[in-house]
Amino acid sequence: MSRVLYLKASPRARSHSVAVADAFVEAYKAAHPSDEVVVRDLFRIELPPFDGATLQGKYNLMHGRPYSEEEEKAWTTVTGIIEDFASFGKYVLAVPMWNFMIPYRLKQFIDIICQPTLTFLSKPDGSYEGLLKGKRCYVSYARGGVYPPDSPADNLNFQARYLEFILGFMGITDVRTTAVEGTLAGPEVAQANHASALEKARTLAATF
Repeated sequence: MSRVLYLKASPRARSHSVAVADAFVEAYKAAHPSDEVVVRDLFRIELPPFDGATLQGKYNLMHGRPYSEEEEKAWTTVTGIIEDFASFGKYVLAVPMWNFMIPYRLKQFIDIICQPTLTFLSKPDGSYEGLLKGKRCYVSYARGGVYPPDSPADNLNFQARYLEFILGFMGITDVRTTAVEGTLAGPEVAQANHASALEKARTLAATF
């Protein structure tokens, strides 16, 4: 049995990214009835601030220096979130494009979980090794504009470029995606692209 973590990174009730990801999850459940799917809305769950106490605790603990009770508590909260995330074998992300990037709550979550010795290693030769190997991720993207591969517009797509880089950096290299583009190009374009993404998502779910 696999455990799947579904993270919603959009607060919109009529979110394209969430609607397609929901369809993916429903198709996945039908194809894998014994698997467990845990759903978390990043705009509703509590995420700890990555503030001074957390950073100081991180470096004090890493380097064997004395640390305060506040620092230990802050860093323990972070490591608990990382351990929980790493306990899943598969991930589903619903991610809209905000200012050519990802929503700030997803970025905050990534800043919490992307930590040395926990989700990646710094090697003596200056390279890095991701520690979350052997896991899979499906990402449902939504974008107001259209960003064809290798086009000038694609250079502005930091949403997919950043997210897939950071997932790979942590060792999650098996990433499958769908995208609803042109959501601001008029209802006909949005509906057609939404329908296409739904069909692809349901197909991907069967073998995820």
